[in-house]
Amino acid sequence: MLKIETIRNHERMSTQDLLLMIEEAVKSGETEFDIAASGQHDIGGPLWHPDGRTLKFHVTNAGQRVGSMCLPNTEIIVEGSTSADVGWLNSGGIITVKGDAGDTSGHCSSGGKIYIGGRAGTRTGSLMKHDPLYEEPELWVLKNVGSFSFEFMGGGRAVVCGVDCEDFSSVLGERACVGIVGGVVYVRGKISDYPDDILCLELDADDVKFLKSGMNHFLNAVEKSELIAELSDWREWKKLRPLTFEEKKPQVLPDLAAFRQNDWVKGGIFSDVADDDFTVLNTVNRGLYRLRVPSWDNAKFSAPCQFFCPTGIPTQQRLALLRQGKIDDALKLVLEYTPFPGSVCGTLCPNPCMDGCSRSTIDEAIKIGELSLQSAYVEIEPPKTSTGKQVGIIGGGVAGLSTAWQLSRLGHAVTVYDNANQIGGKLAQVIPHSRMPQELLQAELNRIEKIGVKFVMGCKVDAAKFNQICEESDAVLVAVGGHKARYFQWEGAELLTFGVEFLKAINRGEKPHVGKNVVVIGGGNSGMDVATSAYEQGAGSVVVVDVVKPAAFAKEIRRLEDFGGKIVWPFVTKKITADGIFSDDGRFIRADQVIVSIGEAPVLDFLPEVKKFRDWLIPDAEKKILPKVFAAGDVIKPGRLTDAIGDARLTALMMNQFLLGEKISPLLAKKIIPQDNLSKKFFEKCHHCDLPDPMHEHLRCISCGTCRDCRICLNSCPEKAITRIELSDGSWQYVSDESKCIGCGICAGVCPCGVWNIRDNPKKISMYRTYDAG
Repeated sequence: MLKIETIRNHERMSTQDLLLMIEEAVKSGETEFDIAASGQHDIGGPLWHPDGRTLKFHVTNAGQRVGSMCLPNTEIIVEGSTSADVGWLNSGGIITVKGDAGDTSGHCSSGGKIYIGGRAGTRTGSLMKHDPLYEEPELWVLKNVGSFSFEFMGGGRAVVCGVDCEDFSSVLGERACVGIVGGVVYVRGKISDYPDDILCLELDADDVKFLKSGMNHFLNAVEKSELIAELSDWREWKKLRPLTFEEKKPQVLPDLAAFRQNDWVKGGIFSDVADDDFTVLNTVNRGLYRLRVPSWDNAKFSAPCQFFCPTGIPTQQRLALLRQGKIDDALKLVLEYTPFPGSVCGTLCPNPCMDGCSRSTIDEAIKIGELSLQSAYVEIEPPKTSTGKQVGIIGGGVAGLSTAWQLSRLGHAVTVYDNANQIGGKLAQVIPHSRMPQELLQAELNRIEKIGVKFVMGCKVDAAKFNQICEESDAVLVAVGGHKARYFQWEGAELLTFGVEFLKAINRGEKPHVGKNVVVIGGGNSGMDVATSAYEQGAGSVVVVDVVKPAAFAKEIRRLEDFGGKIVWPFVTKKITADGIFSDDGRFIRADQVIVSIGEAPVLDFLPEVKKFRDWLIPDAEKKILPKVFAAGDVIKPGRLTDAIGDARLTALMMNQFLLGEKISPLLAKKIIPQDNLSKKFFEKCHHCDLPDPMHEHLRCISCGTCRDCRICLNSCPEKAITRIELSDGSWQYVSDESKCIGCGICAGVCPCGVWNIRDNPKKISMYRTYDAG
């Protein structure tokens, strides 16, 4: 006998591992098993011995579906009670439960015997059936069963003994035997109700013979042999069986034509509210009388990649262009949304677009970051026409430059003012060069300048300069970002080194002071940059502390750990001294330098009185803080680089409306496409080999919500109701002919991209509403 313990060293064996172990043991010739289970399910089936020998299982603490799909020559004994689905689809095994059993015991069993030495739950014995070529299934229950028992039973015999059930109004529960078409239920004890098509009869000689022959086996199996005399008074038993076909009363079918003519409308009870033209409809209808109609909703929904991208880049459209062979158009499309496809999208961005990618539910997400890198060095032509409008932008970071990029492409003259001697904001001044290739950043900054944007560097904007910029410009943007270190007024705060200034100094080529033992307060990406840069500047050890679990990207945390750095959280800073840092619960970390990096606030001392929340601006619905002054990026709220780029694009579109004298209205965001709209089976059958390079990811892209012109709908429509129309610009559309369409919904079912949708026929609904109105 093979004994199996499913908990070892406080570790629970999974169901899969247990079943694989049993299967391998059976293949090796083992026939007897003693299993100390811990809730694992499906123990005991479907198994067969290679030599046809009987398999025996002794199980304690079993989970669901003990003996499910159990085969002949299998015997299972369960000590105590067990949970739902005992003997589910039993096909010949003998299953004994010495205690209670859960819901749906014996469900769908078609052979073998199930013995339950206690009570059984709801829907016990439902869908039992009998194949006449094999022995009928048997289900024996010592006490009672729950509601809906034996519903839709089609064959077999069930025995409910009713022991210890005096307080129950029915040993079969409520709504027992609904829908039974075959089989017999023997019952001892009270029965509250049963359907009209069920007969409750006294036992005949054959019934008594069956119960006598089986009762001893049952009671011995559940170790209740002392009850044999009590359960052998056959006068206390009844049997329930369904009416035979011959016994059922024939139903008289109504004359629908007469009902419709005489009762439904004319002179009938509905004559005052219904108008019937007495048109007789076919089973399958076209045109107005279709129940449902299809619609080709191309680009109605946002793909997950576009929806989750703060910049709103429609990657599905880029890949569609690659699919059509329009490589230049595909590479340039991203530049309509960001001037930094290489620096940000392809290098620094965490790519939330990939986190939401539908393809990841099949294998891996589309490599969107790597795809964006392909556009890093793509050039575009400057605008050919000018609006004559002047725009001044204060701040040369990603928000300011992204707004400048968008407005310049629209034909406006844009000048960017920045107080640093290098344009680029934190991209150039703060992000470590080890994370941001400088030749890549410089190429993208040059591209902005080539389309006509002017850079004024080393320009300190004070109140006077701000007023001058406003006088010289038709519109002004404030996008200075956050460069003032934030910190709390801890005791010893004067000893702090500011992380943002520390990183700026390194990027300027200086050698800022760094301690031997450094503590960094703040576990975001900036904190990790500070920590790794401290190591690069010669620190011996670096510890990052944070109040909560660090929010930095996983790759940035790994980079710190590769240097040997440590992270401590939760750590609530209380005091900084020359010797180190104290937490509010008394912990102390030795350090000769403490650097704070918990975020930055904007410096806005050049502005007049404007609406703010603490250090940040609160623009109105048109993104304005003054009559012609707009705001974007981290001056409104701190965020990621991609958040600033997305906000800048939306701000630029509103500024363009303002400059052209149009009504300012924000873009309405599309809803994300429901995953249920996508027919992923088309994609699950292919592309499970090596992943392609980024320029060939269109082979894997599901193209969520955007037609990929695969023509599956065209070839699948049974009525040939769909036609493809090529438009003058090279695009296409698919149209359903309502005179041919029957509203079957196949087009929506096979569309891999979720472009075809099927819905109730609005014309038909409108017609019914008209009739209802009388």
